[in-house]
Amino acid sequence: MSIETTVRAEFEQVAREQEKVLSGLSDDTVLLESGLDSLCFAIIVARLEDELGVDPFTSSEDVFFPVTMGEFVKFYENAAAA
Repeated sequence: MSIETTVRAEFEQVAREQEKVLSGLSDDTVLLESGLDSLCFAIIVARLEDELGVDPFTSSEDVFFPVTMGEFVKFYENAAAA
C-alpha cells in the first residue's frame, strides 16, 4: 500500500471512529476545514508513526506544518524517503 493510500485510509478510519464527517480529501483540502479536530490529527499522526515507522513532525529539522491534504501526504512521503 502506498503512503498516500495509507494516510488517506487513516483519515477516513479516524473520522469514522470519532464520528466526524470529512468534507473531502482532495489534495487541495485545507486540513483545518476537513471536519477533523486536533484530537483526530493526534490520533492520525500516532497511528501513521506505527504504520509507516516515521514521524516527520519530530524527525524534520525544519519547522513545517502542512496546510492541505496534499502537503500532509507529501510531508510523509518525504520523511519516509529520507
